[in-house]
Amino acid sequence: MFTIGQTERQPRIEWLQLLAMLGLMVVSVLFIYSATHARLVDSVPWHKEYFLRQIFWCFSGVCAAILVCFLDYRSLSRWSMIGYWLMIVLLILVLIPGIGTMRGGARRWFDFGVFLFQPSEFAKLAFIFAFGNFLSRPVEELRAPSIFFKALGLIGLPFILILKEPDLGSALIFIPTGLLMMLVAGVPRRFLVRSVSIVSVLAALFLVDILFAPPGWWTIKLEDYQRHRLLVYFGKDFAPPNATPAQKIAAKRLQDEKSYQGRQALISVGSGGLTGRGWCEGNQTSLGFLPPGAAHTDFIFSVIAEEKGFMGTVIVIGLYSVLLFTGVRIAGQARDRLGKVLAVGVVTMLFSHIFINIGMNIRLMPVTGVPLPLLSYGGSSVLCSLIAIGILQNIYLYRRSY
Repeated sequence: MFTIGQTERQPRIEWLQLLAMLGLMVVSVLFIYSATHARLVDSVPWHKEYFLRQIFWCFSGVCAAILVCFLDYRSLSRWSMIGYWLMIVLLILVLIPGIGTMRGGARRWFDFGVFLFQPSEFAKLAFIFAFGNFLSRPVEELRAPSIFFKALGLIGLPFILILKEPDLGSALIFIPTGLLMMLVAGVPRRFLVRSVSIVSVLAALFLVDILFAPPGWWTIKLEDYQRHRLLVYFGKDFAPPNATPAQKIAAKRLQDEKSYQGRQALISVGSGGLTGRGWCEGNQTSLGFLPPGAAHTDFIFSVIAEEKGFMGTVIVIGLYSVLLFTGVRIAGQARDRLGKVLAVGVVTMLFSHIFINIGMNIRLMPVTGVPLPLLSYGGSSVLCSLIAIGILQNIYLYRRSY
């Protein structure tokens, strides 16, 4: 009786995680306004400003997360494979010219006029639910090689389709998410070690091909901008070994152009100092050195670092740490293996986004289109992140129902 009484006094929701989520949304709206107000105040109507749209998406995402919490995650998981295959169909449709919208050399969106829908963001959630349901079978079945290969197929199908958009950053999210979910579910470690070894060898061969193969010998097809980003990240010269002086000048000009975003983001981070220049006082943003089209999306962390300095970035990373560690705790308290695997999948997905995005802002990672959860502007990203947190809260809410 005493144990039951203790259990009943436990909070029904994870308040600390919700406070961290709220803090990140407030920071997002403030710095999206800071990153865009100087160039938009006289060019668009007030109701089309990005920070107001972000408020709308945050509100919509919170409503969606609340709806997710009303249904037991075990009931939701029964429909997970339908959601997975629906997302696969959408990922195929978005690749078709005339249906998917092309922007910046990538076909990743459906254009509905008033907003853009990016199916790859929601495919991550559909994958986590479907994969968690697939892995919740008896542990004895997970030891069968056939089940392991089916699991790899569930990972590989959305990975390949998103890679074709092309969106390498989002595609890579599926690999650590899937592998950690398999590890927690009880898939034999020898299977995972072999898979990681094969992926590592393929990645090494990929980098050797991109970085050292002479022109005309490339065997791996990449978009030019993807190859340029890798060359910039590894500091490789764009000019071929036997280039003429004119070719070297052209290659140097192209290299400066392709490395511009990363250099300006790093300058923004470094110029903030300890406490920053002040909100809306960042020179990199207001003077347009940090690319206007990316300051409020991929490089929002650089805006925060310049205007609030080291202390501001510590607060942001602290909020993310609370979000992630409470997610890990929810996984540990889950009532069944399905809940545990789902929570680990959500936490891994969020961590991968945070690590890649902040890493590219400080030149630890190549520049990719991976948004910073809850901070970067974007309806699909915000909705996906808030629904993911709603899934964690769902698992925590039903942890006592044995």
